[in-house]
Amino acid sequence: MKNRTEIELLAPARNLELGKAAINYGADAVYIGASRFGARAAASNSLADIESLVQFAHKYKAKVYVTLNTILYNNELEEAEKLIHQIYNAGADALIIQDMGILKMNIPPIPLHASTQTNNFSTERICFFDQLGFDRIVLARELSLAELQKIRAATKIDLEYFVHGALCVSLSGQCYFSEVTTGRSANRGMCTQACRHSYNLVDGNGKRIILNSHLLSLKDLNLSSNLSELIHAGITSLKIEGRLKDINYIKNVVSYYRKKLNDIFKSEPQYVRSSSGNTEINFEPDPERSFNRQSTNYFLFGRSKNLINTYSPKSIGKKIGTVDTVGSGYITLNANDKVNNGDGMCFILNNELIGFRIEKVVDNKVFIADTSNFSSGTVLYRNYDHDFIKLLESDKSIRKVTASIRVSEKDNNLHFELTDEDKLTSSYIVEQLPETAKDPELAERNLISQLSKSGSSMFNVTEVINKCKTSYFFRISELNEIRRILFEKHMAARTAAFARKDTDRQPKMIDFPKKEVDFSENISNKKAGQFYQEHGVEKQEKAVEVSSAKENQLLMTSRYCLKYELGFCERFQGARNTPSEPLYLEDKNRKYLLQFDCKNCFMTIRLENKS
Repeated sequence: MKNRTEIELLAPARNLELGKAAINYGADAVYIGASRFGARAAASNSLADIESLVQFAHKYKAKVYVTLNTILYNNELEEAEKLIHQIYNAGADALIIQDMGILKMNIPPIPLHASTQTNNFSTERICFFDQLGFDRIVLARELSLAELQKIRAATKIDLEYFVHGALCVSLSGQCYFSEVTTGRSANRGMCTQACRHSYNLVDGNGKRIILNSHLLSLKDLNLSSNLSELIHAGITSLKIEGRLKDINYIKNVVSYYRKKLNDIFKSEPQYVRSSSGNTEINFEPDPERSFNRQSTNYFLFGRSKNLINTYSPKSIGKKIGTVDTVGSGYITLNANDKVNNGDGMCFILNNELIGFRIEKVVDNKVFIADTSNFSSGTVLYRNYDHDFIKLLESDKSIRKVTASIRVSEKDNNLHFELTDEDKLTSSYIVEQLPETAKDPELAERNLISQLSKSGSSMFNVTEVINKCKTSYFFRISELNEIRRILFEKHMAARTAAFARKDTDRQPKMIDFPKKEVDFSENISNKKAGQFYQEHGVEKQEKAVEVSSAKENQLLMTSRYCLKYELGFCERFQGARNTPSEPLYLEDKNRKYLLQFDCKNCFMTIRLENKS
């Protein structure tokens, strides 16, 4: 079929091991941090490891994108430019960036992706980056399906969108909470996750109307049921969040989305995956059995309630059932799944998540250390699935590229040709014909049997075709050696055949959508300032990180609205007798002012100066 659209499943990689695991379990591409300047400071990697990951990925036609998506300071520009050249020389397929100063550097022709940290929310802004020459835009998580369709219609650029994982409550790149309150900037990869803390909600009269509640802690994104709609809307890269997650999370979640996408491709052949190979796993993937805070589709179909978990930012896991009876040192369950010794369980009591461990299970009795907080009907969740984790840890599945081997006789030589699913062929020639086999049937069986064995290689030989008119005798060891050499040559051929696509980006002098920009453009160095000046910006402020916090400093801008979440929205919910405003969040240190732009449906949080 002509004009098939390639769809990419993009997975996170904390390090080389997890990057290989992500590719092995079905990712078409991975994104990974370099040694510095990544938005996850705790997930940095050496150039040697990036190069190793690139070599592994390219054998499957998979890609590696490197994150350099923090803002930069003047004294870091030279180092960052040098690092970009090193990343390019390591073979990386693209660079994910936030700082526009990079566009004023002398950098190699590596494709550039505009990170979600560049605040890719408005169509006008996205069109600017498209026309500027970026190769891809990582879209804001807050965008709805209708807005995605509008963006697709207005642009030609490759579009990437998050489909799974943790959500930032602030518009990406627009959160200054951590920087202003602790000096650790989210735009520098050091977010302290203030949105996951607990707060009191205080009304305009100083009354605390909600106490000690995680009012900004969003549930996790899960759009696994909406992949087809996203693809039809023009999204070509579907991104999983989680560069700080462990290998079991990667195995489980990547496998789950791989399976979902493969099912779509079977029914909609106009779409095809962007890399090669397939992995036969020995477990049934289920994202609820890995780290999750319960799920939401966020704004995909418009504004909705129940976006937060007020009781905890921790993983709640999968609902198992309810308590049936409470005995002496044990409980019995009405459960929809079997529980096991060592399982970690939890339940919600008085808006608090309480965890416990199963000591042992005997018949229908679940023995635990403390039964005092349980009653019949208590809802239970499992956030540590002991047997499932053991299954993930023991799974050593290998991604395989389908291939066939053809044996033929030419000019008194034997030719062994391996052709894979991408129509790439490698050959090995036995220059001296072996002896004629005394038992042709046995020789044929041995030939097919030994050449079909793939073991721990990356190939799955599904067919051996023997075109020789004469049956030749081979020792088993000789056939094994032929297969080994053929596999080795073909792996090298696949690596050599992968053609990285350099960009032909040319500087374009188009005007930025605004003539004046404030600190929210995150201009933290002279090259970034030069970029905005050259693109028509007449007045610019410095980033918060290189200036002083202002009075009532803006801490974050969010499409999530606490008033709507709590049922206080006058515009859409017709709420009456709502708490007096202004509303504040309060922690142990200070109060934070909440402001509501009801016309445009945004909530902002500002620093309430101590008086």
